[in-house]
Amino acid sequence: MLRETSMLSSSDHITPKPQQLKTMMGQDMVLKSNGKKTIVYFFAPWCQVCNFSIENLQKVYQKTPDLDVIAVALDFVDVEEVKKFTANHQLTFPVVLGNEQVKMEYKVMGYPSYYVLNEENTIISRSLGYSTEIGLYLRTF
Repeated sequence: MLRETSMLSSSDHITPKPQQLKTMMGQDMVLKSNGKKTIVYFFAPWCQVCNFSIENLQKVYQKTPDLDVIAVALDFVDVEEVKKFTANHQLTFPVVLGNEQVKMEYKVMGYPSYYVLNEENTIISRSLGYSTEIGLYLRTF
């Protein structure tokens, strides 16, 4: 059974340090909100639940112009593995290549993990596991 688990208590709001990561095209991108709510989605290309849930995230991104999405690939073998995952799901939001430092900063414990950042870059929601399109939308607004 696929299900989502909340990982943030109401007193657990933290503001992660903005991290500079590389996109798959080699461009620099800072992992932070840019003045609007942002879902940071941590995934591994080999993760089966990620393969099911990322399409829901793509739909929310397409339908919600006042929301940003950044996907962060972790625990991958090589960039080609991430490129294949991205192409298979026809993702239109930014995908960056994560590392152990960002994994520790965000305390990522499994995949997929969803973090919602508010306009001030504070984590206001954090969850692990499969999420429906409506579940993602409700968590962000």
